Amino acid sequence: MASAATATPAPLLPVTNTAAGGGSAPSSGTGLSDVQAQLATPAFRLFVSRLAETARRSLADRRPWTELLDRSAFSRPDSLSDATSRLRRNLGYFRVNYAAVVAFSLAASLLAHPFSLLVLLGILGAWCFLYAFRASDQPVVLFGRTFTDRETLLGLVVASVLAFFLTSVASLIISGMLVGGAIVAAHGACRMPEDLFLDGPGAASNGNTTSRLLSFLATPGSGV
Repeated sequence: MASAATATPAPLLPVTNTAAGGGSAPSSGTGLSDVQAQLATPAFRLFVSRLAETARRSLADRRPWTELLDRSAFSRPDSLSDATSRLRRNLGYFRVNYAAVVAFSLAASLLAHPFSLLVLLGILGAWCFLYAFRASDQPVVLFGRTFTDRETLLGLVVASVLAFFLTSVASLIISGMLVGGAIVAAHGACRMPEDLFLDGPGAASNGNTTSRLLSFLATPGSGV
């Protein structure tokens, strides 16, 4: 009877040891699994698919670059009103091409300063994974503390303001857009629009280009 009583605790030792060993192993991949779970959310997949579709449809509406750079169609405007009229018509016709020029100018400005580009990508990534595409039932946990949605939003806003104004990110974005806008304004004012046909079949789709470029922003977020 005594020998049977002393033999019963023996099987408990390997059970507790395997539980302790197995419990510490998955902790190393927790961060990677969280990122993969956020990438697999329906909101993120919908955002990526809608962004790709928007880019494809918008690029399909672009005008030929040879038509944009036709040197025989350039002349000096007679007056300020003539330059404004040319710019208005050229904006309506070369809308997608002009957007690409501004985007290229902005990208060149950021690529010339890699640190500012990394800061901007970090801020965008934080907004995407901590707020926009985070599941509503998945709270943000940092350093063992759980943050509410309001605290997360406030932290992202403060971090964005600090990153934009304590680094050169804001000045680079502004300068890149100003350079691109100046190129577009100079081209639109000097390019004669007499050979452009805005009432063709592509006029209706061209008028919706701006809404197409921003339509991917209508994806569902975290439900905050």
